[in-house]
Parts: sequence; C-alpha cells; structure tokens
Amino acid sequence: MDDVVIGIDASTTAVKAIAFTRDGEELFQAREAYPLSNPRPGHFEQDAEHWWTALLGALKQVTEAVGAARVAAIAIAHQRETFTLIDQAGKPLVPAILWLDERARPQVIRLSAELGREAIRDWSGKPPDPTPALYAIAWLAEHQPQALDDAAALVDVHGFFVHRLTGRLVTSTASADPLGLLDIKNGTWRPELVAAAGLRPDQLPRLVAPAAICGGLRESVARLTGLKAGMPVVAGAGDGQAMGLGMGVYGEGKSYLSLGSGIVSGCYSHGLTTSDAFRTLVSPTGSGFMLETVLRSGMQLVDWIVRTTGSPSAAALEKAAIDVAAGSEGLLVLPYWAGVMSPYWDGAARGAIVGLSLDHEPKHLFRAVLEGIAFEQAIASEAMETQAAETKATETQAGGKPAAMIAAGGGTNCALLMRIMASVLERPLSVSPVNEAAALGAAMLAASAIGWFASPETAAEAMAAPPTRHVDPVDELVPGYRARKAIYRDLYQATRDIHVRLGDVGDSA
Repeated sequence: MDDVVIGIDASTTAVKAIAFTRDGEELFQAREAYPLSNPRPGHFEQDAEHWWTALLGALKQVTEAVGAARVAAIAIAHQRETFTLIDQAGKPLVPAILWLDERARPQVIRLSAELGREAIRDWSGKPPDPTPALYAIAWLAEHQPQALDDAAALVDVHGFFVHRLTGRLVTSTASADPLGLLDIKNGTWRPELVAAAGLRPDQLPRLVAPAAICGGLRESVARLTGLKAGMPVVAGAGDGQAMGLGMGVYGEGKSYLSLGSGIVSGCYSHGLTTSDAFRTLVSPTGSGFMLETVLRSGMQLVDWIVRTTGSPSAAALEKAAIDVAAGSEGLLVLPYWAGVMSPYWDGAARGAIVGLSLDHEPKHLFRAVLEGIAFEQAIASEAMETQAAETKATETQAGGKPAAMIAAGGGTNCALLMRIMASVLERPLSVSPVNEAAALGAAMLAASAIGWFASPETAAEAMAAPPTRHVDPVDELVPGYRARKAIYRDLYQATRDIHVRLGDVGDSA
C-alpha cells in the first residue's frame, strides 16, 4: 500500500515516532522516554543505547498500529549538537554529551583565541558558545584522549540511528551542521574545525543532503520493529530546522516562533549570512539557510514564578495579570535566567528584575516576565529578519521582512503572552495546530525522497496544516511597548559587568 511515512523526533527526553499520510494527517503516535544524567554541575549526558531501545520500541508500536505494508519510508529529526563516539560495530564508547552541557567553556575561550572568533562564526555559522559540539569534542581530546583516538566515528543522533538502521555511516548536512564542524557555505566538513576538535577526517560520517536516501532498513532491524527490510531510511534534520519545516516555513515570506521551555525563532535566507545576532544553519530542504535565535529561558520562567511565589498555578497568575496595566507598573525583566546565546553569547549573563517597589505583587512579576520575553524576541527578530532581507535585496534587488510569523508550542496557550507578543512585535501571529512539528518536518522529507512530491518545499506545502487562529496586536498597547523596548535594549549592557563580577566572587569564595 505504501501510503504512510513515519517521522521520528528524537528529542532530549524521548523518541516519538508518528505515522503521517500524504496530506499530513497524523494516524498514530508512539512515545518512548529515556533518562538524562547530570553527573556533575554543567555535565549533561545520556546513554545512546537508551535512544536505540526507545526508537525500536516506538517504531514497533507504530508498525503494529498502521501495518508494515503501509509504511513507505522513515526520516529522523533529533536533538541537535548532541553526539557520541562509536566503535566499528556501532557501540558507544562514551556517554553522549548533550547540547545542554556546559563543561567546555574553557575550550570555547581557547579555540576562539587560536582560530579567531569571527573565523569560527563565518565558517560554521555559529558564534562561539558551549552549545555546538566542537568544544565538547575538544574537551574530550584533553580529558579522554584515548577514547577519542580509539573511536571509529563521531556521530550525531541522526548518524547514530542511521548507522544502526542501515549499517551505513551517513548523516544529513542539516543534522551535522549544529555540531559546529561544518563549512556551511560548501556543506562539507571544515578541516580547520575538525583538527581543532582533535578529530581525524576518517572519523566523520559521509554527508548527504536532507531528503536523500541514506540506505535501506537492515533485516535485523526489520525483525525487531516489524517494518519491511530494505525500506528507505531518509536523511532528516535537526529538530529546530525540522520544526520550522513542519510549521510550513520553507522559503521567503514566513518566520516561525516556538514558545517552549526555551524560545526558538527562525526565518529562511536564500543566501549565506552570518552574525552574532543569530545562528546560521543549513536549511532542512537542502536549499538556502535558516537564521535562528534562541532564548534559553522561555516558558520555564513561568514555572519558576509559580514555584517562587507559591501561586496556585500559571493560569491563576495569568488571570490576575490581565488586569495589570501594560508595563507592569514600572517593572522590567531581563529573562536571562540561563545565560544568553544570541546576540551576546554570554554564559555569565543572568536574569534581572528592575524597578521593584513595595506595591508590586506576583501578578506584576508574571506580566513583566511575559513582556521581557516579548521584548527580547522583538529585538532578535528585527536583527534576524533585517539581515535576511538585506541579503535577499543584495542578491535579487527585492528585500522585505517576512510578512507572516507562525507560532507553536505551549506558550501559545497563554492568551496574555500572545497578545503581548503580537503588540511588541507589531505584527499578527498565526498559531500552528501542529503539536509535533519536528516529526512532521521529518515526514515531509521522507515523502519527498520517495517521490510523493517533487521537492521538500512542495511536500511542506501539501502536508503543513493551516493556522487555526490569529492574534492581532492591540493598537493602544503598541506605542507604550515601543518606548519600553528602547529602554530594555540597554538593560543587558547595564548589568553585564555586575554579573561578571558576581561570578568571579562566587568562583573564588
């Protein structure tokens, strides 16, 4: 029958395998969780064998639910930057080091000095920061050199799965890119970055474009999952890029906003451009690039407020905050509870609450946090979209910011946040009905690879669900928020040195 594709999303906490039809309808979803280890402060690890057990279990459930005869192909989206080392048989040699890990801050400083900060950024598209795997690999070269030397290969999550599924050491450029080892201009491994990490070229997987067929499913895996042997395993993408594709953002004119624990936004750029204001990533369609901003502490700040203030729930705080005037009676929040990536790339940065008085209550703090998140996103979007527009204008003489922003994630359920966000961004927001956009993006790549559609772009056009609702700016809020945003722009610089000095005192105490 071959009328179903399976999109896989191997996130930080679980593998989800979802069967989709040709029109993007979700037929069945299976989820298998795995643990996260935090053995030391700043160290975050997982056992890659747990990923594999979870993947087999999820695929088996989906296959039993929809029938093996219906499944035409599978493709993988996954947590980015996370990697492990494997031997010739594909067995992990070390615990996988996750994107959350911060052990390699000294290596960020060292490699930035040795190679040049701007050179790293312009080669890889990523300003130096502990998130790309480059620096954690360099940490391994210093602290576990024998493991790195003995490894047959270094693999991202995608490469690990493809090797287990097909027997081939292959990964997607849109999966390998977040490792920070890629020359994004050419879609090849960058020799200087590979050498700086302490790797040999022969330890790296072969690179293919997203939507390429990596290989056929092995007989042994077919027996474990119920899927057909030889079925195409299709090159996918990192979950951030795949999520944008699943939300229907695959070309000029649209941007996406994921309102989750962290907040990720992105837009398409036809040409290559790099900046400290965003990360540049290989597009999940294999054509062009995605510009991306990340706020580490997003909706998790709402949970923090609930815990810290002893409030009954976020819903109760939101209900109370609706009656608070815009501006939260003079409160301004810098939402850097977990440091800051774009545009400052400062791990020492911390959150700040400015303007507190005896009159303020938890409801004021709740609204001020939502406003701070919105101010941060507005500044990030302006920088990202302006650069994308300028790049397009340079190449085609036709610029312009994206006209549509599509939002998804748990934050879209907070009506107050959506109203504030639209007013601060000064644009309407459309809300995607897709709950598992990364898995759908992977499914789109699978559907394209097997010929259902002419390209990933046409697959996205056919399979992406239209927005279910729209949130417009509140006209009377726009002028006041515009004025407060101008003050917010200065808040990081005003507190930066204070946070550095506090960190130094803490380190020496």
